[in-house]
Amino acid sequence: MLRAVVRALLVFALLGSQPLAAADTPQPKGSLVIIGGALRADNAAVWERMVQLAGGKGARIAVFASASANPEKAGKFLVERFNHYGARAFFVPVAVRLSGTDYQTAAEDPALASAVRAAGGAYFAGGDQGRITRALRREDGANTRMLDALWDLYRRGGMIAGSSAGAAIMSSTMFGRPKTVLATLKLGIDEGTEIAPGLGFIGDDVFIDQHLLVRGRFARMVPAMLKKGYKLGLGIDENTAMVVGPARDVEVIGYRGALLVDLSGAVPQDGAQGGPLSIGNVRLSYLDSGDRFNLLTRTFTPSPDKLDNRIDPARPYYREPLFSADILGNSTVVDLMAKLIDSDQLAAIGLSLDSPHGIQPDLGFEFKLTRTGDSVGYQSSFTEQYSVYNMRLDIRPIVVQRPLYQYRQLETVADGGSGASRADAAR
Repeated sequence: MLRAVVRALLVFALLGSQPLAAADTPQPKGSLVIIGGALRADNAAVWERMVQLAGGKGARIAVFASASANPEKAGKFLVERFNHYGARAFFVPVAVRLSGTDYQTAAEDPALASAVRAAGGAYFAGGDQGRITRALRREDGANTRMLDALWDLYRRGGMIAGSSAGAAIMSSTMFGRPKTVLATLKLGIDEGTEIAPGLGFIGDDVFIDQHLLVRGRFARMVPAMLKKGYKLGLGIDENTAMVVGPARDVEVIGYRGALLVDLSGAVPQDGAQGGPLSIGNVRLSYLDSGDRFNLLTRTFTPSPDKLDNRIDPARPYYREPLFSADILGNSTVVDLMAKLIDSDQLAAIGLSLDSPHGIQPDLGFEFKLTRTGDSVGYQSSFTEQYSVYNMRLDIRPIVVQRPLYQYRQLETVADGGSGASRADAAR
């Protein structure tokens, strides 16, 4: 009997020492704060939320400046910012470019890992996201002791936050060294250089991108998601954050908003693989500050100031054709979506054209936004800000005729009180 008990205890101990299978891994109890970059020092809504999620006043927050070109300077600034908002932050010296330290040794230091594991939260600064994964993963791709500590922190209920590069690492796939947005639409994406493995805190089912509206990056999300098989993507703008809770609720806070890209019903067109992007029935939603979206139920909840102000299609505000010659411009796609949801038009067209000296200069793209029966819009009762959900987007390549324009200008030349006409050709 005693031998049987001992044998059972040994089996239990051996099983307990093995990594859990993916299906048995518990859902993290913590929260993510995913910031689109350029977080201002005075954006109290975002800083205070991070401190709150890490445990409130006096919370210990581990600051990682691993992505920065100057980790010591960036780390010092961030520690001061968090302490200004009530935390007790500390710098973690795990960074490829931190002089006087060996980042690989620091990433395996038991005392340093224990300090991070015991903290209430961790924050990743912006810079080059490849430096973060290089610092926190071993050469064979396995987790360092420090990365395991971060996962333990998150699983038990701590906060993981990051801005720009620190946002990119949140998904299991991240952009590495990509081409421009328009070149990506033309040529597709090379795996290994343009996209690389992230740290995957948000899970394997959601793709993350940052600096989204300012740089028109929503368009590059689509080919990246197609390449890796993602159905949902979240792109967050600058000075703005997405807070993702343990129940998979996403709340947008800060200056602007986020775009949700849904490829669940998207239809890539023939020839799209390996060539110019051509796709239909992408669903695009704009979540403004204060809006919520649940990743499990796929439900939207507008902010309280919009909740009772749903757009009535029978009473449109805009009554003219909607068009943009630069759909990748700063916030242009959101402005066009907002006008379309409150318009008598069924569709809006946006174009993206390249420089005559760019890659394949005669190739451009048409972005067609369409209101469908599922499209819903809300407007704030206090501002002119809109939230727009479930708008259809179709992207197709177009041929650009060069020169782009040719016109004849009519000039009137005064001559002794009588007029004479002269037609000049111009390009």
